[in-house]
Amino acid sequence: MQIYELKKQYFKHNLLKFNHIKIYFCNPQLAMIFPNALIQWYLQNKRDLPWRNDTNPYTIWLSEIMLQQTRVAQGLPYFLRFTTAFPTVFDLASADEEEVLKLWQGLGYYSRARNLHKTAKKIAFEFNGEFPKTYAALLHLKGIGEYTAAAIASFAYNENVPVVDGNVYRVLSRYFEVETDISSAAAKKEFTQLAADLLPKGKANIFNQAIMEFGALQCVPKNPDCRVCVFNDSCLALQKKKVSQLPLKSKKTKVTKRYFNYLVFSNENNDTIISKRTQKGIWHNLYEFPLIETEKAETDIAVLELIENQDFLQNKILGIQLYNNESIVHKLSHQHLAIKFWKVKVEGTLDNGIDCESASKFPFPIVIYNFIEKEWR
Repeated sequence: MQIYELKKQYFKHNLLKFNHIKIYFCNPQLAMIFPNALIQWYLQNKRDLPWRNDTNPYTIWLSEIMLQQTRVAQGLPYFLRFTTAFPTVFDLASADEEEVLKLWQGLGYYSRARNLHKTAKKIAFEFNGEFPKTYAALLHLKGIGEYTAAAIASFAYNENVPVVDGNVYRVLSRYFEVETDISSAAAKKEFTQLAADLLPKGKANIFNQAIMEFGALQCVPKNPDCRVCVFNDSCLALQKKKVSQLPLKSKKTKVTKRYFNYLVFSNENNDTIISKRTQKGIWHNLYEFPLIETEKAETDIAVLELIENQDFLQNKILGIQLYNNESIVHKLSHQHLAIKFWKVKVEGTLDNGIDCESASKFPFPIVIYNFIEKEWR
């Protein structure tokens, strides 16, 4: 029976109300249509991913933190490197932060790595390596929000809590034609309640993974192949030709454009200067070359003047030239950075100078690391 037919008959105690929609389940058997079909799809189509091989909360936690705003294809090599370097939470807790950041290099959102390290220390040294076993307790750990806590609690301990991420928003909004703006304050509560009502008791582990996998593989953001979808006879968005319109999201992220000029000082030995980025904000505790930020793209003459007006070093400047004539545009979630690398040749030796080989061992933002590997080495 299709969902729109179910709307014609209902019991009051099974009524779920949202802003502009009503979903009716007329009996428990019909209420299981969606989760049962979803779980069957998952068992036949799920990807073979290493964190699904057991219920170890450590590896589940690592994977969930790494895959936030990161595709599986990109995150998987990092997961494998991390679990090789740090096979247990004790190994991660005992590592130096720079070692953790170096392994994380390229994944972005580096606060995730710093919080991961801090939480590993807490679990290892305060909880004797034992992860909290409930959703409520997991929420008290740094870097673990509602989604991650629900994922760990359900995947590792089968606690009956729903996970709600972008994939879940998309699947539920399309299937049930939920037109609530997912960027609105009410959306999270509404979708969480809907997911919770659909969640079959005792099957939180498999249902939560199934709905997330379905959103990742089948009900994708753009141009999903609805012809082969297991729900193509009951999805309301498909029936009403609204698949491309859902989920609704009106709020747009404001993007700031910034201009970074990195100064690659070079002496007669080809040594340079790097320093740790200690200020709060992007790339905290990563390393970089001396930086001049400007309001627009600048010429070599203007940059040279700015260098001379700042206390970078006392050496005489012999010349300045660009490594890259066109700015490298590095896009972050709220910022677009237009980056230029300037070779600044100086006289004599550099205090605290470092050679390329030694410098490459430090954790850098990926855009600087790529420059070192491709241009400076």
